[in-house]
Amino acid sequence: MAQLIGNLWEYNLAKVVIVDVTDDYKLMQPPMPSDFYPVLMETWLPRHNLSQHLPGTNLVQGYLYDWHETPDNEDGAWYVGVVMADLANELTTQIRA
Repeated sequence: MAQLIGNLWEYNLAKVVIVDVTDDYKLMQPPMPSDFYPVLMETWLPRHNLSQHLPGTNLVQGYLYDWHETPDNEDGAWYVGVVMADLANELTTQIRA
C-alpha cells in the first residue's frame, strides 16, 4: 500500500503577506525592507504561476497592487505591497494635470 509522506498542500500553496506601502507614496520615500510595513492580511494562494497572477489579483478591498517579493527559500512567505486606491488615483490625476 502506498503512503504519502508530508503534506501535499505545502507544495501547492504559498503563504502571502499583504503589506500597506501607502506611506511611501504619501511621504515620497524610497522603499523599506518588506517586513517593516504594516501587515494588512495573510493568506494562502496557489503557488503555480503566482508571480504572474499577483498583479491582476484584488487581494484587499480598496487597495491596488504595487509590488511583490519572492521568498528567499521554498517555504518562506511572499510579500505583496499594496497602495490605497484613493491615494493612487489622486496621484495619477495630479501627474496627468
